[in-house]
Amino acid sequence: MKKVLFLALAAGMFTFASCDSKQENAAEQQAEQVEEGAEAQSDAMEDAGNEAGADAVEDAGEVKADSIENAQ
Repeated sequence: MKKVLFLALAAGMFTFASCDSKQENAAEQQAEQVEEGAEAQSDAMEDAGNEAGADAVEDAGEVKADSIENAQ
């Protein structure tokens, strides 16, 4: 009986641990917007012929988006 109770308790803990909070969802959305903005700027730079600058902008946007997501 103790094993069944322990397994049920463990399953319940995993259920609550996997839930996203509103704060986490907001951070993910903000990171997505940062990444999309960097990609749009990068695309404009590529169209203008600045490939190296475009790559740098896109990489910087990804790093910033990752730092926003990891702060949570």
